[in-house]
Amino acid sequence: METRPAPVGGPEAKPFLYVVVCAAGVAGSVGRLISAAQEGGWDVGAVATPQGLGFIDQAAIEAQTGYPIRSAWRRPGEPRPLPPPDAIAVAPATFNTINKWAAGMSDTLAVGILCEAYGMGIPIAALPCLNRAQAAHPAYRESLDRLRSMGVLLGSYAPDAPTPEGGGEAFRWEEALELLAPVVGPGRDVSRGT
Repeated sequence: METRPAPVGGPEAKPFLYVVVCAAGVAGSVGRLISAAQEGGWDVGAVATPQGLGFIDQAAIEAQTGYPIRSAWRRPGEPRPLPPPDAIAVAPATFNTINKWAAGMSDTLAVGILCEAYGMGIPIAALPCLNRAQAAHPAYRESLDRLRSMGVLLGSYAPDAPTPEGGGEAFRWEEALELLAPVVGPGRDVSRGT
């Protein structure tokens, strides 16, 4: 697949959004968030957890964004396949990713990017997607509190009862963009990270 070169800034450059996709039943519809972001003036690249790759149509997402999906660490000397992000949307954000991220456990590229983004001041919106049984675990509430204290903007998704299908009927992809809009968005003066 041919990839677009990274934008170089200037008035015509679009802000760049990373969409971090985790392994949840709703992940297969992440193209809705990507489309909404592109229609809103964002350039978009996708980052998936290793397990999240199995929940999405990789070829369709790469065709939609024009960039390869990142899931593994780069080797030394390899070029960066995505420009640096101006903002990040974690959608769907699973129980596992939320807890690892809050604890600073950078064991995957996706969680590593989220951990570094805090130190770089990159705005992040996360749309949790988990069931009530997972949400009842005390680590989840503690993790949400820590992420809020780090400035992470959290979506309003209410956990469903556990179902074989994975729930997520009320998942609102566009909420990630709504949360980020006051912080950073098309037409605003955004600085690109390094």
